[in-house]
Amino acid sequence: MDKRILGKTGQQLSVIGFGGIVVMDESPENAAIIVSKAIDRGVNYFDVAPQYGNAQERLGPALKPYRSKIFLTCKTLMRNGDEAETDFKDSLKKLETDYFDAYLLHSVKTIDEVKQISQRNGALEFFAKAKSKGLIRYLGFSAHTEQAALTLMDIYDFDIVVFPVNWACWFNDNFGPKVLAAAQKKDLGIIALKALAKRLWDKNEKRKWPKCWYAPVDNFEEASLALRFTLSQSVTTAISPSHSELLWWACDIADKLTPINEKEIKYLKESSKKVNSITKGFLAS
Repeated sequence: MDKRILGKTGQQLSVIGFGGIVVMDESPENAAIIVSKAIDRGVNYFDVAPQYGNAQERLGPALKPYRSKIFLTCKTLMRNGDEAETDFKDSLKKLETDYFDAYLLHSVKTIDEVKQISQRNGALEFFAKAKSKGLIRYLGFSAHTEQAALTLMDIYDFDIVVFPVNWACWFNDNFGPKVLAAAQKKDLGIIALKALAKRLWDKNEKRKWPKCWYAPVDNFEEASLALRFTLSQSVTTAISPSHSELLWWACDIADKLTPINEKEIKYLKESSKKVNSITKGFLAS
């Protein structure tokens, strides 16, 4: 699998990242098998959070034999320093590690959250100190609104931005280009979310992929177009959705990765008009 440089960090990451929810509610034995297979496929970026059920407990033991070979990212929804510190220490214990390659302020959406994070005794103050002590190598954030992402980039010298880069959001709502341009200007590493998302679930729809809050692409061909669109942008890694089947689709596509072409872009633009893109779901997610 191809690797790309993560902005100013200089780290080389696999173009497909492992979303921790993949191992949520799996047996410890099956979680270890999934992690081992992903590493064999060339995946070296792993992402998890306390909000992903028991994913940390499953991922920690499964990753332990490979810890020095992989890039481990964790994150928190806590906005004040004390609560963020509690999350951080708990995650270190559950993931059986003494440092994180990257730690993120998770799913920032509003300017009020940005203010909470950046105020005295806010989460950012704690994580900056943790980084200075070597407990975190790189500091970043994930955001689900452009306003929050752009504001965060202006108030602190982050290393990484994690943001949705999705074909339907891009073409339907022009959601993404501003953030990627600003991140590139600052030489931030860019990690893509929601590459394989297609639309919001319909009301009362039976969910084929229950760990996803959105409906992913319907088949491998759609997955290929969606993922190749995302990886043709200025991103380092696209994180897999919540089911191992979708992770293996992404790995298969990455093994024979080609840039999206103009004919395919035209097709995606037309297709985006027919779907209820997930942009409006970010504030609710």
